[in-house]
Amino acid sequence: MRIGISAHFWPNLTVGSGQYLRHLVREMARLAPGHTLILIGEKGAFADGERPVETYEVPPSRMPAGRPAKLWFEQVAVPRAARALRLDLLHVPYLAPPLFSPVPTVVTVHDLIPILLPAYRGSLRKRAYFWLDVQAVLRTDRLLAVSEHTKRDTIRHLRYPAERIDVTLEAAAAQLRPADPTAILAVRRRHDLPERFVLYLGDTDVRKGVHRLLRAFARWRAETGDSQTGLVIAGPLHPPQDPLFPDLAGLAQALELDGAVRFLGPVAESDKPALYSAAAVFAFLSEYEGFGLPPLEALACGTPVLASNRSSIPEIVGTAGALVDPFAEPEVVEALGRLLRDEAWRAELQRRGLARAGTLTWERTARETLRAYERSVP
Repeated sequence: MRIGISAHFWPNLTVGSGQYLRHLVREMARLAPGHTLILIGEKGAFADGERPVETYEVPPSRMPAGRPAKLWFEQVAVPRAARALRLDLLHVPYLAPPLFSPVPTVVTVHDLIPILLPAYRGSLRKRAYFWLDVQAVLRTDRLLAVSEHTKRDTIRHLRYPAERIDVTLEAAAAQLRPADPTAILAVRRRHDLPERFVLYLGDTDVRKGVHRLLRAFARWRAETGDSQTGLVIAGPLHPPQDPLFPDLAGLAQALELDGAVRFLGPVAESDKPALYSAAAVFAFLSEYEGFGLPPLEALACGTPVLASNRSSIPEIVGTAGALVDPFAEPEVVEALGRLLRDEAWRAELQRRGLARAGTLTWERTARETLRAYERSVP
């Protein structure tokens, strides 16, 4: 088969959709030499030089940069490329397929945040864009959901036929594994980390629950009198300009956590294994995830995980972590305290975590995706 893959997110190495695309394409290129895979991107999309498969750059658009140019790429350039390349199948690895595709189309659904979380619906223009995406999704031949929970959401909210949805779980990157002591020491020094700390790594928008983690940590600290254990927040710290982005630095100050909390900002991918490995606990109190990659990454590095019991997270973490109601502060505080003091439980969760992470690989994701392709073409 000649399979075209929309590569809009190919340049975005730190974005979940970009990481998904790169890992998936690398593995499919290795596993399916009999298929011709072609990445379809905007001008300059492949400037970093990584081209595991054939690439095709669409002609430049005259549309204004931003959403208009993105819309033109998705709705005009990609279907034109599908015709020009004589594709048998088009895969759009995020929720924005063309409304009119000349070939069978498969779409990956990562989440349905704009439907399920009103605060994320945005302006009227953003809502119109999402409405168009949903209409296009309903016309596609097959969907790939990144979790069973996302599949259920898609069936319920989009009324998409269950028999045309395949679940293709994601995975942690191969380099995410327990780091050696030298790498851990280097990361400790580079980021001036506390000797013992709880870690959060990810974006800091409101659904991620970092504000809830700050409050729970402050309460645990007050109840135990522990002034040695720190809290490290790794990820972009957005200006608190609207309800989507809480004032985390201001909250930490109000909770009198100034000396106990470190805001690292975004960290390099190469630092992640040692950062996860250095942490005593990884905490993730998100209220909604289509998949939830950071807890799985922590499990892969042998770090005990405290995670939300909402949406897809229990499906990903299973019995390998401590699952709590992210809105029940006493429950979070109790579980955090046990994780920090009960060495036997920590060791058991580390064992389970490594085993769980080992069952989810990008090779598995790629094989399941290739099978879904074959089901999509008559």
